[in-house]
Amino acid sequence: QVQLVESGGGSVQAGGSLRLSCAASPTAFGSFCLGWFRQAAGKEREGVAAIVPANGDTYYADSVKGRFTISQDNSKNTLYLQMNSLKPEDSAMYYCAARDSYCSVSWRDMDYRGKGTLVTISS
Repeated sequence: QVQLVESGGGSVQAGGSLRLSCAASPTAFGSFCLGWFRQAAGKEREGVAAIVPANGDTYYADSVKGRFTISQDNSKNTLYLQMNSLKPEDSAMYYCAARDSYCSVSWRDMDYRGKGTLVTISS
């Protein structure tokens, strides 16, 4: 069974940090591209960060560059998103996803999708 299970969400004050984790089944973790998406209330789901495990290439949305870091632990089949200098506008449901092809910013392109973990940043 292909699974992606997010954890690590919570409520922090602006300027704080959180680390999200995504535990993946071997099939999902073996995908060509792994990524994080988010959806804030009333907004469309957007791609936040992605990584190509085969070569370590990473991609970030402009809004999170320099603050968020995506990484993976192959021994644990786990994807991470380290989020620093958090802002109220980072508040959203964060989703883990995987794709058996090149990375995409479209949620609909992803082959495997998690159910999300909620991040709330207070000012």
